[in-house]
Amino acid sequence: QVQLVESGGGLVQAGDSLRLSCATSGRTFGLTVGWFRQAPGKERAFVARIPWSTGDTAYTDSVKGRFTISRDNAKNMVYLHMNMLKPEDTAVYYCAARYWGTNSTETHDYPYWGQGTQVTVSS
Repeated sequence: QVQLVESGGGLVQAGDSLRLSCATSGRTFGLTVGWFRQAPGKERAFVARIPWSTGDTAYTDSVKGRFTISRDNAKNMVYLHMNMLKPEDTAVYYCAARYWGTNSTETHDYPYWGQGTQVTVSS
C-alpha cells in the first residue's frame, strides 16, 4: 500500500550535517513514517517518527536537539535533517511506515520498509 525509497546518505565528518529523504508512493491517509538505523553488529533501532496527519514528532533521546524529522505533503516526502553528526550516528538508515497507530517506536510494528541508505561519520 506504500512504497518507500531513501536517499541522501554519505560520508561526512563529525559535526557536519546531512539530510536524508524518503520518497513515499501510495496512500498517505493514516500513515506514520519513521526513521530507524542499524549500526554494525547492533539491532535496528528507532530514531524518529512523524504521523502524516498530525505532524506530531518523536525522537530517540540520543538524537534530540540534533535531528529533525519533517514531511512535505505536496511532494509525498519525509526528511530527516541531521545536524552535529557524531561517529556513533554511523549506521544504515531506513525509512519505514505503518498505517494507523501513531505512537509506536518498535520495528515490528512497521510493515513497510525502504532499502536503506548508509551514513558514515568520521571522527
